[in-house]
Amino acid sequence: MNELVAKENLLGSFLRDRRKKLDPIALGFPAERRRTPGLRREEVAQRAHISATWYTWLEQGRGGAPSADVLDRIARALMLTGVEREHLFLLGLGRPPEARYNKNEDVTPRLQRVLDALDPCPAMIRTATWDVVAWNRAATVMLIDYGSLPPEQRNILRFFFLDPRARASQHDWHNVARFVVGAFRMDTARAGAAAEVAPLIEELRRLSPEFEAMWRENDFRRIHGEAVKHIKHPVAGPLAFEFSAFAVDGRTDLTMVVYHPATPADADKIASLLAALVEKERKPRGAPKII
Repeated sequence: MNELVAKENLLGSFLRDRRKKLDPIALGFPAERRRTPGLRREEVAQRAHISATWYTWLEQGRGGAPSADVLDRIARALMLTGVEREHLFLLGLGRPPEARYNKNEDVTPRLQRVLDALDPCPAMIRTATWDVVAWNRAATVMLIDYGSLPPEQRNILRFFFLDPRARASQHDWHNVARFVVGAFRMDTARAGAAAEVAPLIEELRRLSPEFEAMWRENDFRRIHGEAVKHIKHPVAGPLAFEFSAFAVDGRTDLTMVVYHPATPADADKIASLLAALVEKERKPRGAPKII
């Protein structure tokens, strides 16, 4: 038996296993006696809007490789999860499906506790479209208090091109900005989020001639898992961080970004900024003036 037949048999086995786990009655099919549990082949074909003969051939390992459209229809018919859909494509076509962006900005309390435990290392969680959805205190004092911004403005790309603080914090803003644009383009393309970020791109092209020029370059850059980031802090002065990015377990749409102070002196500066923030929060507000 050659490798292709083996793959097709694995596909057929997977399809049979998944259709047997579905409840015919819940899906609107007659409540009648069945020799085996789950849906019949023709019922799956009906739900997928494909030929019953063609679907039967797929389970039997005949008829050649299915198209991506057919696999998408079968995935919906069998009510596959995202992971199961990816497995279906790997079995049927030898590659994962094209990315489909699903917006989900919820961050669990567990993830927030992880961020908080990383103080005094600035850390945040961003989406595939670079919206910052969670951060710790150290991230607040490093450059910007995301909590002071409306949720729709907590975007790294927007901040980098439309906020003067971003330009002031960089030693070589133009070079870093070009890298940022290319990395953003790569991340959103990989996530299948072109339509999702289109309004943001349109706004930035209108408001920032520099972004317009860089976007037209059509450059792609990959953010390495580790790098060094240098910034000019308005209070602490020059700071250097070892930058690391990690995928969030079970959430392919989220990335945790951690900035570890590069030297003990950098760590002391962040610790001082955090202490000043805590002291400011502890101070009672003065009594209201009586006029």
